[in-house]
Amino acid sequence: MAYGHAGRLAAIAAGIPAAAADTPATGPTSETSPTVPPWSRLYDREDVRRILGDRDIGGLFKVLKDNAGLTQRKIAELTGMSQSEVSEVLSGRRVIAYDVLVRIADGLGAPRELMGLSYGEREAYGGDVTATDPPEGVSAEVLRRHLITLGAIAAVGAPTAGKLLTELGDPSPVPLPSRVGAVHVAQVRDLTRRLSEAGMTFGADPEVSSAAAAWATRLLDVPGTEPVKRAVKVAVAELHIHAGRAAFDSGLYDRTMHHCARGLELTTKAGDAYGQVLALNWAGLATVEHGQPNDGLKMLQCAQVTAWKIPPDNYRGVLGLRSRAALEACAGADSATALADLDCWDAANRALAESRELWQPTSTGIYGDLDHPAARLELKRRRLDAAEPFAATSMRRWEGVSQRGHAQSTIVLATVHVLAGEPRGLALAHGAVSAAAKLTSVRVRRRLEPLAAALEARRGSDHRELARVARKVASTRA
Repeated sequence: MAYGHAGRLAAIAAGIPAAAADTPATGPTSETSPTVPPWSRLYDREDVRRILGDRDIGGLFKVLKDNAGLTQRKIAELTGMSQSEVSEVLSGRRVIAYDVLVRIADGLGAPRELMGLSYGEREAYGGDVTATDPPEGVSAEVLRRHLITLGAIAAVGAPTAGKLLTELGDPSPVPLPSRVGAVHVAQVRDLTRRLSEAGMTFGADPEVSSAAAAWATRLLDVPGTEPVKRAVKVAVAELHIHAGRAAFDSGLYDRTMHHCARGLELTTKAGDAYGQVLALNWAGLATVEHGQPNDGLKMLQCAQVTAWKIPPDNYRGVLGLRSRAALEACAGADSATALADLDCWDAANRALAESRELWQPTSTGIYGDLDHPAARLELKRRRLDAAEPFAATSMRRWEGVSQRGHAQSTIVLATVHVLAGEPRGLALAHGAVSAAAKLTSVRVRRRLEPLAAALEARRGSDHRELARVARKVASTRA
């Protein structure tokens, strides 16, 4: 039995708008054009379009100051910001909140579509709604019609002659709660834990982690009791610290430092020494691996001193390391890496020995590893006999727990065996390259470079071919 919809579906699939199947088309509605600012010609410049595309608000403000004569006070007035906020943005503070970006674009007369905040060129759809209308302007009727059109194509299999509304754009931000409570703290912490676990398995996703941190940061402006507000600060800080770690894992140093700095700022305001140590430790290690061991060492030493503020029986586990001793020991082990890069080998050995005296991870714990940094330091000194047991122990520790941790240790162990000319070296190297190739972790992939060099130094086409593959994996971003 038909209810009159089959003919409409066929018409839609043939490219005839749904409204045209029922009623004659009406003329276009008139729209009020926004006021065009006198500096609008600047938005036609290629360099300014790149700034808008990157959502570089500091760059946009600078262009308007230099080329349109807008003062910080005038920019603040147009964008609904304070003059101090404008100054901070000009000094490098990033603007990422969707609603703030929209307010800035509208206030300065910048085309939303150039900032990815709209749909693109104006395109009539159904006679009354256009593709450049903002997300909040898309009615439920238009969305229903869009879905019915797509459904008709899926059902009938016919191509559409008319254009679909293929880009609906982002909806308006979800309204914030009227007050924050314990449930919001639990939500943020649970999100942090889940993202951390996913990173251990596949390698981190910095885009998702940064977006999550941006969402959680909005909760800081919501009223609540003082104890809850402090707990929110701590939870949001932990999510920023995780986002920093995710960026570090992906080779994005600037993003790492941004999130670690935000986490450190929030934990300092909340008086949370545990979070301060985590933020300093990840920022320090990232700085060491970024080629600045002296600055990284300073951060790591600050982390060790800050750890003394944590009560010995204070246990936390959202981001892994649970105790003061564990945090202090891992900061010490990372300091050993920095000291070795500075050729201070005696100090590096003492730092590692002191870390082991402070704390040893339990066999059932899933966080913390003092054997891996020890193996890398011994490998760097070409003390292969000393590096091998550390690397093997670390590899066994992460087996079945963290693919990322296991891959890192496998690379070190394979490099040791290849350099030593051991028969197992080629098989271990195959396993290490395959394990790294399965991860999104740029940090793990880059650690294949020493293994590739070791393979190239061995005779045989198998070694050379695997070295080529290793270098390709090391240079590829998953």
